[in-house]
Amino acid sequence: MKGTGISTWLSTVLALLLMFGAAAQGTEGDGAIKLIVRADDIGSSHAANLACIQSYREGIVRSVEVMVPCPWFNEAAQMLRANPGYDVGVHLTLTSEWANYKWGPLTQAPSLVDKNGHFFPTTSQRSNFPPNTGFLESKWNIHEVEKELRAQIELAVREIPQVTHLSSHMGTPSSTPELRALVQKLAKEYKLPVETPGAKYFRWGVGNDATAAQREAALIKALEALTPGIYILVEHPGLDTEEMRAIGHEGYWNVAAHRDAVTKAFTSKKVKATIEKKGIQLVSYNDVWPTR
Repeated sequence: MKGTGISTWLSTVLALLLMFGAAAQGTEGDGAIKLIVRADDIGSSHAANLACIQSYREGIVRSVEVMVPCPWFNEAAQMLRANPGYDVGVHLTLTSEWANYKWGPLTQAPSLVDKNGHFFPTTSQRSNFPPNTGFLESKWNIHEVEKELRAQIELAVREIPQVTHLSSHMGTPSSTPELRALVQKLAKEYKLPVETPGAKYFRWGVGNDATAAQREAALIKALEALTPGIYILVEHPGLDTEEMRAIGHEGYWNVAAHRDAVTKAFTSKKVKATIEKKGIQLVSYNDVWPTR
């Protein structure tokens, strides 16, 4: 039975909030607008690697989430070592979502993979996906999950000096109370926070089919409306290349166009001018909840 001791989970959450909440409280009352722009999925493809680095070097991104089990992790780690000011999170990964491109665990974890040895595509079974493709419906073993997540964290920390936090790819590693308690235990043990106390998620009101111009305009409008506080904007930079055009799944085949538009918005001169005019402080996770 995949139950969990709720008291253990609550005590772990409380400990993390006490550990990392003080820093956040100190930033909320100073009248500043602080924005963490986070790029997800570096390591997942060559195009994602290039776009995530470009979005930092030429744009507004300050934190990036690395997918350790993916085939392009080695290049991502080298790029991140060459950009030591780029704040890095370990994007804990238990799913492999794309139809024609797959990855699997670092460890021997038979309960976490499909018949071909790949992670399952989705957190829970989707009606428009083939049967037996949801992680939560599989016979996953919590001990194998822990061993795999530890391996991902330890490889990332070994290869990338500036790792400061954890996050969950597709939300899967935190999708049940038992899994959440495990991630929070690892966060405490490795001193890599996963909580973001006091922060609000930044919404810019565009879908995956928005053009680069539409995305830029929506981002500028949303930035202009910000009031003092801490905000987190999460997106997936990419490039419109042959490689990324081959990536997709049912219901989401315009990956390259969508993620290229994200990169263009994140590196837009108009967006950067709006941030400067509004006095928005671009910060990283480690600026707000420092661990090093």
